[in-house]
Amino acid sequence: MQREKRFVILVIATTFSLMVWAPARAQADGRIGFVNTERILRDAIPAQRAQKKIEAEFQKRDQEMAKMADQLKKMQDELEKNGVTMSETQRRNKERDFADLNREFQRKQREFREDLNQRRNEELAQVVEQANRVIRQVAEAEKYDIIFQDAVYASPRIDITDKVIRALEGKPPAR
Repeated sequence: MQREKRFVILVIATTFSLMVWAPARAQADGRIGFVNTERILRDAIPAQRAQKKIEAEFQKRDQEMAKMADQLKKMQDELEKNGVTMSETQRRNKERDFADLNREFQRKQREFREDLNQRRNEELAQVVEQANRVIRQVAEAEKYDIIFQDAVYASPRIDITDKVIRALEGKPPAR
């Protein structure tokens, strides 16, 4: 009877240790990768192309905003320089014109920022979608079990960002 108890305990202990050890061993054999999305959005040619496209799209409006800012600056300088010599009516009219133009400038500036941010988000979302497809392709081709994006810390040894950037640009992977 004592012998049977020891045998049962040995079997239970062995089973338990296998249950604990086997999953840990399986995890140790897995391939893990990391991709820095910020670098992709900064360094990859498709992201740079998207940025240039947005800049070209908004260049005219940006120049208009700069002209309006210059006009406001000139009006302010004129008010400061000549305000004391103007009649009360002239000064009030100039101040009102300045305030109206300033409000218009603020409104246009806000609209400009909103439109710019919306277009940037649209363009970068396309780049991220394209990058995610490439990440999946790299993961499948190189048999990765998991690929993380944007970690607090990732060892350079598991960083595959350069591979993804090269693939996005249609270049062969570096060896």
